[in-house]
Amino acid sequence: MSFDPSVFDPKKISQETAAFNEMIHNTISSVPPTYTLPPQKIRDDREAGLGLWPVNKLDEVSDRELPVAGGKLPVRVFIPETVKGVYLHIHGGGFMLGRAHHSDVSNVAIARTCNLAVVSVDYRLAPENPYPAGADDCEAAARWLVENVRQEFGVEQILIGGESAGGNLAAVTLVRMRDRHGFTGFSGANLIYGVYDLSATPSSRSWGEERKYVLTGKLMDWFHENYVSDGRHTLDDPELSPLFKPLHDMPPALFTVGTLDPLLDDSLFMHARWLAAGNKAELAIYPGGIHAFNAFPIKLAQEANQRVMVFLSACLKQV
Repeated sequence: MSFDPSVFDPKKISQETAAFNEMIHNTISSVPPTYTLPPQKIRDDREAGLGLWPVNKLDEVSDRELPVAGGKLPVRVFIPETVKGVYLHIHGGGFMLGRAHHSDVSNVAIARTCNLAVVSVDYRLAPENPYPAGADDCEAAARWLVENVRQEFGVEQILIGGESAGGNLAAVTLVRMRDRHGFTGFSGANLIYGVYDLSATPSSRSWGEERKYVLTGKLMDWFHENYVSDGRHTLDDPELSPLFKPLHDMPPALFTVGTLDPLLDDSLFMHARWLAAGNKAELAIYPGGIHAFNAFPIKLAQEANQRVMVFLSACLKQV
């Protein structure tokens, strides 16, 4: 369970990472705060190639619609030449932003390196569709995959993962599949800087409002208030914040986070609770890593993404 505390030493931050962080800080400081803009404008701007986040929709990844209760669920699917398992991916974006195709490049890399077919869920977004819409979509995708994985992909092993809000939804899906459907057969969980307590862990509460690195307290509040807007749930409800759920019978998990991420404690706490519940878990902490650092072309990102692929491949071999 222990980790090397030297990862938190500022001297461990490489010059490349420090320069990258400064670039992100300067870029973010020069534009209006995200929470001051209409969600649809943010989405449209990103699709137009504006802002920090690149969008590279790959022709080799297919759009599909899964037949689920209540209608059809859009997903992005990529099947490599060799398939040993299926990776159910859930994208991030604060429950309000992002699309499945925004992860095409990283998902294709995982698919080819780990011999995993990838199914990425295009779940409904808040505020138009607040909780439980997105969580219901992810659960529906998992149920479909459990019921059809052998017929559709010729394999049995299923892994799950996601980033940020997608990490939350991946953990929520694991709990729902266990509690609602009696399924505990996932082979691994790849949980990347997830938010597991929407009411805010200490690192998140103490982060402040300076717009340094992607997230601020106001931005996180904006995300969560729009996601949980039905008046029937609180942010610390275990159904939304899986840190408070019993975590027995979970698959081996890799928790990835950077030292300069306000969601640092979410991964520290969730990793500890995962182990305490009798599961296997690894914790990868990256010096100077900001929120979403692994989405950019820097060495720190390459190291983190490589460890993810090693982890996913190992999960396949353990069964």
